[in-house]
Amino acid sequence: MKAHFSMFAGYNRWADARVLKAAAMLAPDDFLADHGAFFGSVCGTLNHIVVTNRIWMRRFTGTGPTQTRLDEILTTDIHELAGLMQAEDERIIAYIDTLDEAALAGSFSYRTITNPAEIRQPLATGLAHFFNHQTHHRGQATAILTRIGGRNAVEGLDLLLFQRETGIGLG
Repeated sequence: MKAHFSMFAGYNRWADARVLKAAAMLAPDDFLADHGAFFGSVCGTLNHIVVTNRIWMRRFTGTGPTQTRLDEILTTDIHELAGLMQAEDERIIAYIDTLDEAALAGSFSYRTITNPAEIRQPLATGLAHFFNHQTHHRGQATAILTRIGGRNAVEGLDLLLFQRETGIGLG
């Protein structure tokens, strides 16, 4: 299971870099414009990913910034946002590196934000949600980016591309 989550942590960093590269090519008006996604714009969507990564990492580790809103805009500057996202990606990789199979078989507790409640769940299922959530919202950002810039606006994000490029997860 550790190798599985290590692969997803690496994939997350790789895919984020591709989305950030495409987002940096946008005109500021396109980056900030509401395109009808859950969090409106490319800017809002990428901010949401950073914010929720911080929320989940705080739940997993007990450390890091405290975020209280899922729609918080940390910055509207793509370069500053890229730095924040890259820092979280590295933090995620470092955290996964600390885990062993016993930790992955354990559980953790946290308090939800939107409908405050105490939750206890297995760490492995929490991590599965964490990585799936990032993929979900990266897909929304990619849909906006390709709508603006065409089919080739973002390099491919398929996990298989990552695996073939890095050799991770191919056995």
